[in-house]
Amino acid sequence: MLTQKYINQISYNIVGCAIEVHKHLGPGLLESVYETCMMEELTTSGLKAFRQVPVPIRYKDKDLGSNLILDLLVEDLIIVELKAVEIIIPVYKAQLLSYLKLTGKPKGLLINFHCENISQSLIPLVTEEFAKLPKE
Repeated sequence: MLTQKYINQISYNIVGCAIEVHKHLGPGLLESVYETCMMEELTTSGLKAFRQVPVPIRYKDKDLGSNLILDLLVEDLIIVELKAVEIIIPVYKAQLLSYLKLTGKPKGLLINFHCENISQSLIPLVTEEFAKLPKE
């Protein structure tokens, strides 16, 4: 059974992977480099992940295609949006919220690699789908 605890454990593992990548690479590289290394770290950790996943746009029960691409989808549950920027601006959070709403996934993580500490700069977001799940 899918629970909030299970999703939070996967999130914890994802953040661990991001910390490992950051430990080896540090800040200052392109987002695409971090994405490539995150995929390697996630796979090595036994997590199923896909990168550059199209986000379908449905409107009035009609598929309007997709011009949105999310960075990483882990275990078909958690969207991970990666950044390598000096300042996280509100549009990045709105971007992740849009992906969560359009896909119906329960949780998202906004991770910025241009920082000193991944854990402190991490922005986790949960949806109503997450809130509906049992805690344990």
